[in-house]
Amino acid sequence: MIHPIDLTIFIAYLLAMLGVGFYFMRRNKNVDDYYVGGRGMSSGHIGLSVVATDVGGGFSIGLGGLGFAIGLAGSWMLFTGLIGAWLSAIILIPRVFKLISKHKLFTFPEIFLHLFNKRVALIAGIISAIGYIGFTGAQILAGAKLATATFPSLDLQQAVLIMGITAVVYTVFGGLKAVIYTDTVQWLLLMVGLVFIGIPLGYQAVGGWEGITSTLDPSFLDIWNVEWQQLLNWAITIIPIWFIGMTLYQRIYASKDEKTAKRAWFIAGLFEWPVMAFMGVLLGLFARVAVQQGLFEGLGYGAVADMDSEMGLPVMLRTVLPVGLMGLMMSAYFSAIMSTADSCLMAASGNVVTDILSNVLPVKEEKLLKYSQVATFIIGTVALLLATVMTNVLDLMLLSYSFMVSGLFIPLIAALFFKKKDPKAAIAAMISGGTTTLVLELLKKEEFIQMPWNIDPNIFGILMSLIVYLLVSNRKN
Repeated sequence: MIHPIDLTIFIAYLLAMLGVGFYFMRRNKNVDDYYVGGRGMSSGHIGLSVVATDVGGGFSIGLGGLGFAIGLAGSWMLFTGLIGAWLSAIILIPRVFKLISKHKLFTFPEIFLHLFNKRVALIAGIISAIGYIGFTGAQILAGAKLATATFPSLDLQQAVLIMGITAVVYTVFGGLKAVIYTDTVQWLLLMVGLVFIGIPLGYQAVGGWEGITSTLDPSFLDIWNVEWQQLLNWAITIIPIWFIGMTLYQRIYASKDEKTAKRAWFIAGLFEWPVMAFMGVLLGLFARVAVQQGLFEGLGYGAVADMDSEMGLPVMLRTVLPVGLMGLMMSAYFSAIMSTADSCLMAASGNVVTDILSNVLPVKEEKLLKYSQVATFIIGTVALLLATVMTNVLDLMLLSYSFMVSGLFIPLIAALFFKKKDPKAAIAAMISGGTTTLVLELLKKEEFIQMPWNIDPNIFGILMSLIVYLLVSNRKN
């Protein structure tokens, strides 16, 4: 049973997040404020918001799961985040700001509107919206898993409702300014919680270095203990998302100038790896040590096989943290989850209103803000329902990433770098790439096929997208 002090701290945190949303509701004058924060944000706020969004709760819980399953080598997953952030700062951001100087952009698919045509932008908006709805669902599920491990009286469905409703309500009312400012606070809270509470107390609870080395197989402490196929799968899924992620474009547009955006991306890359990468896997590794030492037997986890790898980290925190610090640490982790959920919700809402509805139905500008808030609410509800039927956070996140990357990455590269910009080729590439990945993922999940060399289906989706784009763009007229 959670102590009343911890529960009070946690409830106060949730109320504070809702308060931020209502505060910015009163200050949002138009969709410019709602979706891109008035286009005058600083590199510090943008950078912390970027890393909070990208790493966030899903990857925090997911990294804990990797640390539990394979040890320190799981940190390489976020090394791909550093590469993606720095590559996009050098290659992508300068080109995007050339477009911003000519057009008032709100979403990522609007780049396709100006470099291809309206139909390409519409399909890109649909793909991006579907992907971010899945990603929002993953964050809500991450929060629910953390809540059920922390508050035993809650079941998973109740936890999903609490997490989902809180994230949806303050995002609906507050818009991007609420998201970015809460992201900054939430990410700092997570960092302080990990550095000064979670890692030191977890390390002490398992007996320090001697306890770790005497309990674990040495492979868990070997940073190179990861197969090349796994590194390739992470790289091909995560690096391209820095080029096609709607949440990231909203922050580029929110930056006051190109220099600010590039500085923010360099800051974000460093915090991705090594900072967050090693913190996440270390806590997961500590959780595995604790299970093997029998520290969780009283909770029904007598062996590693008894525990979902993503539950190890929250169960460990619940076990080792004293009253008061437990509430602070749980608030820190919920902060990380909220910081990603709200951003993904804003991204999906922007896609639906700006890229889909505005392309299909004429929407008066004075009504856009109201439509945006309604769309955010509906999309948040759909994501919440999705979270009730999924079980694995990292799988849902990477599937959402894969669907967007395989559908959108090649058309974006073509739009920015190819001399020949063919709208029909872009549409064909989007549909074929995204469909290939989804079909292969479903067949793999149902064990109808086995991927060669254990390579991720996303790689085949991207290759299919590239082949189709080249074939269609080089067709004889």
